[in-house]
Amino acid sequence: MKKAVVLLSGGLDSATTAAIAISAGYEAIALSFRYGQRHLRELQAATKILKKLGIQEHFIVDINLAQWGGSSLTDGSLSLPQDGVKPGIIPSTYVPGRNTVFIAIALSLAEAKNAEAIYLGINAIDYSGYPDCRPEYLAAYQQLANLASKVGVEGKAPQLVAPLVQDSKIDIVRRAVKLGVPIEDTWSCYQGGETPCGLCDSCRIRDRALIDAGYPELATGVGRFY
Repeated sequence: MKKAVVLLSGGLDSATTAAIAISAGYEAIALSFRYGQRHLRELQAATKILKKLGIQEHFIVDINLAQWGGSSLTDGSLSLPQDGVKPGIIPSTYVPGRNTVFIAIALSLAEAKNAEAIYLGINAIDYSGYPDCRPEYLAAYQQLANLASKVGVEGKAPQLVAPLVQDSKIDIVRRAVKLGVPIEDTWSCYQGGETPCGLCDSCRIRDRALIDAGYPELATGVGRFY
């Protein structure tokens, strides 16, 4: 069976992306990171998700991006945004270089495992212009992948696939439901409490989409957007 590395954070987008890869006929190899994020609830969610999706192989890589801070996701002294995503403004939750580092490691894993593709749950619509979530960023990285590896020189570089990059969050919810993604097991909240806070930007975007898509029972119910 052909193989694909899937970046699995434990959030809704990455879980849906994993299900898409599997539905495309790939044997999925999950790759997650402990990068100094505020909490590990997403990684706990990833473990549940991969079991339900039937993913057998899972790698967790430690790389401490929190050492130099620069993001409210890795620096506890910074406040997490709760006032909604603003068009044209990159939020403080942007982690400098995160996707560039993650994809580089995914390329290494993919080459070692003879994987044909790397599936990424990045999305350019709902997260207000993270520079490393844009289609042009992926296109440039694909060129690098073609040049920077033995398999690339041989014309067989893993393809970077971002099936959700232009989807709205409502579209992602609908795709998740159709593919049988265990949405209730995913974790998108920036906080690491027992239950999602319902107030951070990630919760607000997720809950709004769940409600608008017709699945209010899966929302936290404590958001301030409705």
